Amino acid sequence: MENKNVGWLIIGIAIVIGIIIFLFNIGMKDIVSQSCRHGSSCSMYGTIKTQTWISFAIVMVIVVIGLVIMFSKPQEKVVLKRIKEKIEVKRKPVDYSKLDKEEKVLVKIIEEAEGSIFQADLVEKSQMSKVKVSRILDRLEGRQIIERKRRGMTNIVLLR
Repeated sequence: MENKNVGWLIIGIAIVIGIIIFLFNIGMKDIVSQSCRHGSSCSMYGTIKTQTWISFAIVMVIVVIGLVIMFSKPQEKVVLKRIKEKIEVKRKPVDYSKLDKEEKVLVKIIEEAEGSIFQADLVEKSQMSKVKVSRILDRLEGRQIIERKRRGMTNIVLLR
């Protein structure tokens, strides 16, 4: 979900909470007016006022949080950028004549991604199954065209 949508959702929730507080406040004043015999000088009215102001202050904090989220910039995938910065580019041109059709597709996708891509993204962009991509990458890795590096639960595929 985008930050703008999340911000609007949080502001909407804050508005609903504000309406509930307003209705609860009206109900409490009715109950106090019927049960308190001191009139408007009853201490319960002061308690209701305090609770109402605290509640509306909390609602305003929630609205501010929603606005901050709305206007904050979404974070990019920093992980791959950091990894790309660490990896020195020492690639030689790929000889496409020695590759079959499917291998060419994967190598072109990797080249378009500036020589490194997550294996999951490669599966998504190639529209091949995970198993098929993995087997093709095994062949390419055996011929020293690519290299796979394990990063957590996924691999990064690098052109050599």
